[in-house]
Amino acid sequence: MTKKKSRHVHNAPSHDETMFSQDTKPKRVYQLWPGNNRFCCGGRLVFGADASSLLLTTAMIGAPALTFSIRMAFMIGKSSPLFHSLILMGSLLLTILDFTFLFLTSSRDPGIIPRNKETPETEALDMLSNTKLPRTKDVLVNGYTVKVKFCETCLLYRPPRASHCAICNNCVQRFDHHCPWVGQCIALRNYPYFICFISTSTLLCLYVFVFSWVSMLEVHGNMLLMVIADDIIFIVLILYCFVVVWFVGGLTVFHLYLICTNQTTYENFRYRYDKNENPYGKGLFKNLFEVFFARIPPPMINFRDWAQEEPDVEVGSVASELDRAFGPRGDRNDMEIGDCKNSKGGLRLKTLEYDNKNNNIEETVKKKILGEGTSKTISKFNIPGNSSVDM
Repeated sequence: MTKKKSRHVHNAPSHDETMFSQDTKPKRVYQLWPGNNRFCCGGRLVFGADASSLLLTTAMIGAPALTFSIRMAFMIGKSSPLFHSLILMGSLLLTILDFTFLFLTSSRDPGIIPRNKETPETEALDMLSNTKLPRTKDVLVNGYTVKVKFCETCLLYRPPRASHCAICNNCVQRFDHHCPWVGQCIALRNYPYFICFISTSTLLCLYVFVFSWVSMLEVHGNMLLMVIADDIIFIVLILYCFVVVWFVGGLTVFHLYLICTNQTTYENFRYRYDKNENPYGKGLFKNLFEVFFARIPPPMINFRDWAQEEPDVEVGSVASELDRAFGPRGDRNDMEIGDCKNSKGGLRLKTLEYDNKNNNIEETVKKKILGEGTSKTISKFNIPGNSSVDM
């Protein structure tokens, strides 16, 4: 008895069908983010591009602190148990605080600004009129004129005090610097934790340095040669902390100066507000309050949100491309792009008109004569900790 062969023909799915079936699964914003950040816990933790440097920083803090704590634990049973117990508790507390502030600094969104997907309409106008879009704009901050720059990567005019980090590939609010030791940008939303981190690191270094000396002299007295021969661990800790404290201590003092004068590291090296008027200075107490006591603003991007799907467009269709660029076709659909102002006048604006009857595009050039003098376009930037800024 022969087996009947099935005559059903199963069509194998095409490459396009397979691709679309794989792309139907929704994705979150952090999975499609074009920056160089690294995300953990489903986008809840935002690290910088060089987050691996945290391993080195953790080792440089943890190794001496743990060694000191173990040495203190052994000395509890030898002499002055209460004294050495208190020293041990202090070192453990400072170490835990240091690691906590390090984690909050490195895993927090520093203030990333959402980027635009398309070029702003003003740039489209300049492309049509063959005039170059100005790369800077003047904005008014507390009575001072400040220039803001256009970011070619994020396609936006950066708010005042914002800058583009080349390592993380993001525009960041109130950008201070990119710290390789924490692997993250230091900016608006993690700057208070960074100050606490370097301050706690300085205190930990001084703590280990001082109490290593005190413990050695208590056990061995004033005989320095015997101390060096019998307690090499304390000697290594003293030398290590002496070297490191100059770095973290100097960094802490420098940032305390920046806080008191309401500057960022980027502004201090680039604009030199010591010689010029600082538009962001509010006085000593208000500057301190702004960093240590003011509420940290929420992030501008929720990386846990679901990414919005792009609308389907007919690929290769001239009509669909025109509809996408100029809107749906009607009897006559006119589109005028923006209104751009020029101080010198004589700016030409182009209006593109789509003629449905003849299926062609008529390009008409209109000349708008602007008055003498500079006309200002007013827009507002909301700067946390500052009043609104007019532009």
